[in-house]
Amino acid sequence: MAHALRNCMIVYVIAAVYYVIIPIGFVTKWWLTDEMAKPNGTILVTGGAGYVGSHTVVELLNNNYSVIAIDNLVNCFAEKNQKPESLKRVETITNQKITFYDVDIRNKDALDKVFRDHNIDAVIHFAALKAVGESVQIPLAYYQNNIAGSSTLFEVMQTHGVKKVVFSSSATVYGIPQFLPITEKHPTGQNCTNPYGKTKYFVEEILKDVCTSDPEWKVILLRYFNPVGAHSSGLIGEDPSGTPNNLMPYISQVAVGRREKVFVFGNDYPTKDGTGVRDYIHITDLAIGHLKALEKMSEPTFLGWKAYNLGTGRGYSVLDLINAFTKASGKKINYEIVERREGDIASSFADAALAKNELKWVATRGVDDMCKDTWKWQKQNPHGFHK
Repeated sequence: MAHALRNCMIVYVIAAVYYVIIPIGFVTKWWLTDEMAKPNGTILVTGGAGYVGSHTVVELLNNNYSVIAIDNLVNCFAEKNQKPESLKRVETITNQKITFYDVDIRNKDALDKVFRDHNIDAVIHFAALKAVGESVQIPLAYYQNNIAGSSTLFEVMQTHGVKKVVFSSSATVYGIPQFLPITEKHPTGQNCTNPYGKTKYFVEEILKDVCTSDPEWKVILLRYFNPVGAHSSGLIGEDPSGTPNNLMPYISQVAVGRREKVFVFGNDYPTKDGTGVRDYIHITDLAIGHLKALEKMSEPTFLGWKAYNLGTGRGYSVLDLINAFTKASGKKINYEIVERREGDIASSFADAALAKNELKWVATRGVDDMCKDTWKWQKQNPHGFHK
């Protein structure tokens, strides 16, 4: 009797698991970790709390990727022992949680632990010091962080068999343009005018050599021009530490009253109004470009490395941007013409046809959107992420 009762109980348990618990599990996904639940895989985002990184994390989460973000907090705001404010707001935008680690890419042991603890499919590598002017003043810091740190990251990736990386490069690898618009066939590493651009060029060369040594690696180098703008919600945007090194955040801080005027570095360049001309790209368009790069690398036929320009193909002068921001904000932007800044060039804008043809990517947001979204971010957050 006892034996029959025990067998009956076993049957009931099996039936409960098969007809009740498993169906509920499929509906709720309660047995899955966040990484397992995301069909497009797990992406490690270095520099994930930064300007480009945080906007890219938004797009990744909204497109069924799981994200592991690391950052050493050198250029983002975080309360003590808390997640960076930018990523808290990304969680608000996406209604999803982000796994974050305070890790410097030069710390091999810390990186190794992240890779051991997570099943990472690919890396998007943003982490770098990134100010052109500052790089001229403290080049050793740029070489140590950007080159040595990247090399350490790639070593750890190789150790763990993670051989897909989208590298956040820059149009500065082209140096002084030999022709405009700049295509991917333009020489790189020649006449680079600042250490920042040289670090991007050197890391590109490291990755090319890695691909030569191991044909399993898949690498996309995204050479983008000048990211500006903010998320359309106004919750995240560019919040540089200290004095902004880039034009758009400086303009927006003048508009909101944090700074007296914009310093325009030179008005004697061979351009239409004498001020420097750049190809500005909306940060959301740029973030989407990284998703397109991941999709490209997932193709079985993609092997080795490939470089793509991300830009609009149109150049705007410093005064063009000031005038456009004045229109978007309704604020007068005071400015002063000063001497040229060391390391700057006259004009730089992209030919992004290759990205359009092969990545199926094109910038859809113009300078008015860039200024409107920047102003929304700055107006809602006059002191950036600092409360």
